[in-house]
Amino acid sequence: MRHALMLIPLVLLAACGTPQERCIRQSTTELRRVTDLVSEVQGNLARGYAWQSYETTSSRWEICGYDTITKGDKLIQKPRMCLEDYTVTRQRPIPIDPVIEKRKLEALLKRQAELSKAAEAQIAACKAAYPEEES
Repeated sequence: MRHALMLIPLVLLAACGTPQERCIRQSTTELRRVTDLVSEVQGNLARGYAWQSYETTSSRWEICGYDTITKGDKLIQKPRMCLEDYTVTRQRPIPIDPVIEKRKLEALLKRQAELSKAAEAQIAACKAAYPEEES
């Protein structure tokens, strides 16, 4: 766990675009994914429930064209309104089984530790392959 915390600054730096940073970002993708999952499971355990995303359709009035009206010698553009459907993503709480979530967390923490060790070697290889010039 401590190794993962030490890699966080490196992962944040990887958001930039030098070849070394891109190499580090690419080689730590799985570690970041597992770290996100660890945070999600820890949040679920702390709350006592998980969040589930779902999509729903709603309607709203939008301008879908214009009608031209002639009044004497004037042309007036009047907006035409139509009901348009759009999709909204919402979240709802769902129950969790704390025992299963704790097992999941243990497995993720174990995987995170393995990936952290591997990432240290990969980061060193990236630094060797793409040394940064000092200013």
